[in-house]
Amino acid sequence: MNIEQARFNMIEQQIRPWDVLDTDILDLLMVVKRENFVPEAYKSLAFVDTSIPLPGGTAMLNPKIEARIAQDAQIKKHENVLLVGAGTGYLAALLAHRARHVTAIEIDPVLKDLAQKNLAANGVSNVTVELGNGAQGWTAGAPFDVIVFAGGLPVLPEEVLQQVKTGGRILAIIGEAPVMSAHLITRTGDKSYDTKKLFETDVAPLQAATTPSHFTF
Repeated sequence: MNIEQARFNMIEQQIRPWDVLDTDILDLLMVVKRENFVPEAYKSLAFVDTSIPLPGGTAMLNPKIEARIAQDAQIKKHENVLLVGAGTGYLAALLAHRARHVTAIEIDPVLKDLAQKNLAANGVSNVTVELGNGAQGWTAGAPFDVIVFAGGLPVLPEEVLQQVKTGGRILAIIGEAPVMSAHLITRTGDKSYDTKKLFETDVAPLQAATTPSHFTF
């Protein structure tokens, strides 16, 4: 397989048609080598439009979803980012290239170690990977400029809204399979938020995510 040709095809055939048109993001996808972050057993799927299974029942997001998140979070060089779900470290690496610093939370110890190893091996030095449950956000270091959830949430926990600065953004994929939507929630004031629906998708749920109560009568 010609890796650079496969990368080019991924960008042109999957990612660009999915409304990823920011040239900085498209360039970044050439720089951050996705194959270096894919588990060994799945290397052949590094550029395929599919999610990749990870330990603990989670999954590495499709390339086009990772690219949309990186674009739509609109991260700027001075911003501190919270990423919930470090996974293999790939999305953290994409966000880190745009941000001042990324705090990546990972609930699975195997994945935490893998993410740290991958980020170090690829020269990404502005990411701190923490072991813990970030499904309700992360108070250490809050408020953040941007909070990104790398897995599905049935509902967005109320406390997360307080963990982002005024003017800051939360990017979360909310809903239950098969009906889930990515939302960008911008904090516009002390108790005011503006929500924009970005795209529909279906992703693996975040481990330990809050489940809404379903009442039966």
